[in-house]
Amino acid sequence: MENINNSIAVLVRKLNPITKLLIVFCLGIGCLIYPLPFVGYGVLCLLVILGILIGQGKQVLKLIVGFGIPVTLMLLFIQGLYSPNNKTMIADFGFAQMGLEGTMYALKISSTLLIFLAAFYLMLQTTKNSETVAALTQSGLNMKLGYLILASLNVVPQMQRKVKVIQEAQESRGVETSGSFIQRTKAFLPLIGPVVLSSLTDAQERGMTLETRGFGISGDKPTSYIKVETTGLDIVLRMIAICFLISSLLPRIL
Repeated sequence: MENINNSIAVLVRKLNPITKLLIVFCLGIGCLIYPLPFVGYGVLCLLVILGILIGQGKQVLKLIVGFGIPVTLMLLFIQGLYSPNNKTMIADFGFAQMGLEGTMYALKISSTLLIFLAAFYLMLQTTKNSETVAALTQSGLNMKLGYLILASLNVVPQMQRKVKVIQEAQESRGVETSGSFIQRTKAFLPLIGPVVLSSLTDAQERGMTLETRGFGISGDKPTSYIKVETTGLDIVLRMIAICFLISSLLPRIL
């Protein structure tokens, strides 16, 4: 069983990032267009199973429960009780009545949000940021836009690494970084200055590095060390994703 899970994880990681992006958008938009929310929750269950198979099941469930339950309850309260589209009442709470139309709409929005969240999380966990940008630039995206996307995806991990390094350096100098909330707040304040200054320094150095390598020069064809290939499995999965989106449109059209 473990060998099968490892094989599936390797197979998912080798998929073209464009294929993963297309699947994410087709699943999310398709479930949003489909009139009933049950398809969305079925897709969400499949995403959870996929997460379990590739070793990300616990993280996906934690993400869904931590974000999905509060958002679903909030949407059910707002749409289920006070939606102007409510015509069929299914429950009476005294101060307000819950309508079937608003409840179904709340469940559909909730399932769509959770699908986008879980699918994007699985994509980010199984795809390197550099491969995503390389696939986008190979598809015709401007190199400058590709760099902006890559920088945006890397900013949070870089900041986390810097905070960890600075925090360890301060601990080695005797600064208390654990304990009560007040002690942790006092330890966090000295982190702000070094983190901000180091981020500004990195941005300046990165800009100088890009200039020395001729980034943005017009008239020359840029090259990349990373080459992303499109396999037969990518084509099949793209066709399945598009068919799912089209099949979700049919009930609306009919």
